[in-house]
Amino acid sequence: MANVNVKFGLKPISVIGGGINSTSQYFIKSDASAIFQGSPVEVELTGGTAAIITSADGDGKQLLGVFAGCEYVDASTGKLTFKNTWAGSGTANTNFDIKCFVYDNPMQKFIIASDGTNTNKATARADIFKTAQLATATAGNTTTGLSSAMIDISTAEASDPSNPLMIVGVHEDVTNADHSAAGISYIVKLNNHVFASSSGDADAAIS
Repeated sequence: MANVNVKFGLKPISVIGGGINSTSQYFIKSDASAIFQGSPVEVELTGGTAAIITSADGDGKQLLGVFAGCEYVDASTGKLTFKNTWAGSGTANTNFDIKCFVYDNPMQKFIIASDGTNTNKATARADIFKTAQLATATAGNTTTGLSSAMIDISTAEASDPSNPLMIVGVHEDVTNADHSAAGISYIVKLNNHVFASSSGDADAAIS
């Protein structure tokens, strides 16, 4: 049976070594582009603001975590608003902080759907501990507010530490169990994480 293959971005499931799925608060620049729930984000050192990554492979930049939602004063209604997505500039009253919440634990595990195929479960499991790039990392569904990010499984390799994702498992999902079709879900962690690096290079240019 064909896979359902729903795009939902990066969905938190558990923490390596134990613990709870938790977020930390950061801030969004009022002119930042749209950010969807489940989108990978990076941080700007000068302002501490969260922003969506700007390319499918992260350009080798370090990631802060995964966007969970935001809180702001609506520019039209003047009311405090909670959303699972940031719609972009013009959304908020800029006299108030635009807060966002990010799963920023470098040991956080996520589920993400694949955009490609594997022959069978054995070939999927062979990708465990390889790193891979993201596909459609900056896109999302404006109705549901969910990210359209997927793992580009064709890029899985053992030799590129700059890739944004590390595969740590294959998710058992009865609705996406056909390994010969796109949509198999993988369990991943962020590989190139700002809190798991000794370089201190958290370059995150925000357009």
